[in-house]
Amino acid sequence: MNHQMNEGFQLIHDLFRLRWIPEIVQTIGLKELKYTEISQEIGEISNTELNRKIALLLDRHVVKKTQDGYALSAFGKDLDHIFNHFVEMSEKYLV
Repeated sequence: MNHQMNEGFQLIHDLFRLRWIPEIVQTIGLKELKYTEISQEIGEISNTELNRKIALLLDRHVVKKTQDGYALSAFGKDLDHIFNHFVEMSEKYLV
């Protein structure tokens, strides 16, 4: 595996292995949402943990803050696309 591919894989792996990150990305991927809407959509996440995860996603340029809440960046949209493929594969092969 070449160095650039390895770094790209590591970046994606580091994000998706963290608890709640896939759920947050997938939730924001549906539409731009306010903080309270994200919290309501996910349900079980604490406010402290949601704050931490959103800060991480902002820092990694996965989400961006908008006037009305949070939206996925171009990078975030690509990650959401990849994550959706993982979901499709699990439904296809693990059921």
